[in-house]
Amino acid sequence: MDADGFIQIEGLTKVYSSGPVEVVALRDATISIGRGRFVGVTGTSGSGKSTLMNLLGGLDTPSAGRIRVDDRWISDLSKTDLALFRRYTIGMIFQSFNLIPSYSAVENVAFPLLFADVARKERIRRATELLAAVGLEARGHHLPSELSGGEQQRVAVARALVNRPAILLADEPTGNLDSRTSRQIVRMLFDLKTERGLTIVMISHEEALLREFADELIRLQDGAVLSHETLRDRP
Repeated sequence: MDADGFIQIEGLTKVYSSGPVEVVALRDATISIGRGRFVGVTGTSGSGKSTLMNLLGGLDTPSAGRIRVDDRWISDLSKTDLALFRRYTIGMIFQSFNLIPSYSAVENVAFPLLFADVARKERIRRATELLAAVGLEARGHHLPSELSGGEQQRVAVARALVNRPAILLADEPTGNLDSRTSRQIVRMLFDLKTERGLTIVMISHEEALLREFADELIRLQDGAVLSHETLRDRP
């Protein structure tokens, strides 16, 4: 683990309060992730995986501790700067595909570019290019209802990449897929990481799948980092 990691997490803690009851979802997590690494995160339900992902993605704020991405402490950013960080630095995919039912695949991929003031012609060009990258060039004009679950998740991956983020966060992206399709999706993420220099952090209960493709494996338990294992050295 690199002390000067691209992503540096220091003493990260998140406590949720419900009346007099406090739940510690993440406690004193310190993690370093190098640029261009594929890092898997696993653990039982309630171990803090999704809390960690939400904090990394700037969707939630820590109760204590800090997160640095490159040269920015994102835990210290204003709401405006945090929104820009999420838009241009982070891509996120989830277990639910969250596609717009009335939009075609290419329109779903292009949708985030509306908020980045990108002209329509360029939006469609970039979306079409990314659909080709995930093997769906011929399915661009199909609605989500006309696509398989695996194809819908590929559209979601393309959408997450359309703003050209440096970091891709994947929260149980294979949770709704069969084992064969799950492996295809994770293999695709691995290939995209290699081709585009992405840094990927992926949550999954499927440890065997993470071990096959990830460079590092972090195991969480009761909100704490139980282990951080290097599976593959840097090339």
